[in-house]
Amino acid sequence: MTAPRTLWLLGGLRPRRSTLRTRVTVVASLGITAAVVLGVLFMYLLQMQSVRRTIDGQLRTYATQIAQSAPTGKWPRPLPASSLDANAAAQVLASDGRVLAASRTLVGLPAVYALPAGSDTPVRQKAADGVIPTDIRVVAERTTVQGRPVTIVTGTATNLLEQVNSEFLRHLLFGFPVVLILAAGTVWLVVGQALRPVEKIRHAVTEITSADLSQRVPEPGTSDEIGHLAHTMNDMLTRLEDTARKQRRFVADASHELRSPLAAIRTTLEVGLAHPDRAPWPVIAERAARQSIRLEDLIQQLLLLAKADEQQLSAQQRRVDVGVLLRDVATSTQAHHVDLDIDLDAAPGATTVGNPDHLQRLFRNIIDNAVRYAHGRVLITATTSADAVRVEVDDDGPGIPATDRERVFDRFVRLDSSRERGSGTTGLGLAIAREIALAHRGRITIADSPTGGARMIVTLPLATTAATADAPPTRPTDV
Repeated sequence: MTAPRTLWLLGGLRPRRSTLRTRVTVVASLGITAAVVLGVLFMYLLQMQSVRRTIDGQLRTYATQIAQSAPTGKWPRPLPASSLDANAAAQVLASDGRVLAASRTLVGLPAVYALPAGSDTPVRQKAADGVIPTDIRVVAERTTVQGRPVTIVTGTATNLLEQVNSEFLRHLLFGFPVVLILAAGTVWLVVGQALRPVEKIRHAVTEITSADLSQRVPEPGTSDEIGHLAHTMNDMLTRLEDTARKQRRFVADASHELRSPLAAIRTTLEVGLAHPDRAPWPVIAERAARQSIRLEDLIQQLLLLAKADEQQLSAQQRRVDVGVLLRDVATSTQAHHVDLDIDLDAAPGATTVGNPDHLQRLFRNIIDNAVRYAHGRVLITATTSADAVRVEVDDDGPGIPATDRERVFDRFVRLDSSRERGSGTTGLGLAIAREIALAHRGRITIADSPTGGARMIVTLPLATTAATADAPPTRPTDV
């Protein structure tokens, strides 16, 4: 078998990556089991400490019993047995280490434990070897009986501690796998129940395609993270559906708008070619040139909107004098509309930061819209505040209904129901103006004008000295 084939087979045998449910179950089960074991260990230590205190208390009680058994200083032989522990043994030691008295099991033996001076811990002696077990619990207390200092050593070879240890080990060995299995089963069920809405969301998402974004993922109706996730995904799907709908409408409208001048050019040329000898070629060329200009302008606007979608309208920013920009636009517009009065009142210092060509396009579109509907006058006013430049464009036309003041900023929207194109408008001017304003951290709103028509209000950030210290005012080029 070749090496590549061997590697391929080995790769095929590798287990798949475990699911989130499995990983959570393993980690949580081990964590729960470890916590239980640590809790049991802590309880074991507390229990052992309690048992030791109990045994020590019994031995001290036995020592008190022995001290009270010699009221005259004469010790009984052997010493009385403990009333609490039948296995307890004791010795009474003089200050020089001699055994004064002992319990029945220790009679005749030298001191098996001694209490060094200045210490409270008895020390095992050689005499205890072979007589006293090593796991004995010993307590030694100094006292005075009939004026003589003595040391009473009590001890017991109780198996209570051994019993506790054996019981603990037995329960631990039996309980560990039981706890692990119960924890794993419980976590598996709980995690499965918790992830069930996620699985439903996943199945719903797999069925959603770009062709149909109307479907929504099921919401569990809870206020936890999964509920927030489902709600957020549905909000995202709503935005995607709205964006896709606008994009399809935009593509359809753009195709329609591009087809109109192309069809006009083609029809004009076909008429001329059908009668080449009698066709008025200068007139045909003029019509074709006019339609090509319209087509070129439409393409430029579509490209500008494409830049807006890619957030490129705020590139190449510099300081722009809004008053100078408005004066240039108003002058060129007045030259083409001599029958209208276009007045400009711009306060000094109305300066912002942005792309001058795009800002000029913004104000040209706003002013052209006002000129298109004005009866006789358009008033342009530019003022400044602490942090903003405010430009108001008023006309004395029919105005814009309040219900349409947001819709006019949509692409390819004309308020005239006939959608006639004799004026040469494409319905993109205000849409482009709003995109430019947003790209420059500004906004456009519509209100009623004191002159009876519409008032377009453009608000842009005021240029600060710190932001524009190195950028001189710039006059835009014609666009």
